[in-house]
Amino acid sequence: MRKAIVFAATATLMMAGAASAQQQPTPQPSPAPTAPAAPKAQPAVPAIQSVNVVDITELPKDTQTQVNQIVAQRGDAGLQTLRKSIDATPKVKSALEAKGMSSAQVIAASMQPNGALTLITKKAS
Repeated sequence: MRKAIVFAATATLMMAGAASAQQQPTPQPSPAPTAPAAPKAQPAVPAIQSVNVVDITELPKDTQTQVNQIVAQRGDAGLQTLRKSIDATPKVKSALEAKGMSSAQVIAASMQPNGALTLITKKAS
């Protein structure tokens, strides 16, 4: 189960940086009337139903390696974006504080379709 969560977390992290960097262009009216196109439906982001906090040391070694590789690929900018998002979400921030942690210790996150958010943390070394 944890391996699946971490795998999802790593996949989410790879997409999180790119998704946060994307901006929706302002629609420009077309000069000639055309047939109306069906708007592209974007998948709805599930609301956060629960927050799970898992320290990276609790994960299997191979999963730890995968998470660390993803974190290294994402870079500092992606990590800062993730942490700012956590701090801006009271429910997530309070779940971390209840565990005696802060966003500064979060290195990865995964959102499941059922609204379960998993935060992977790493204690300062």
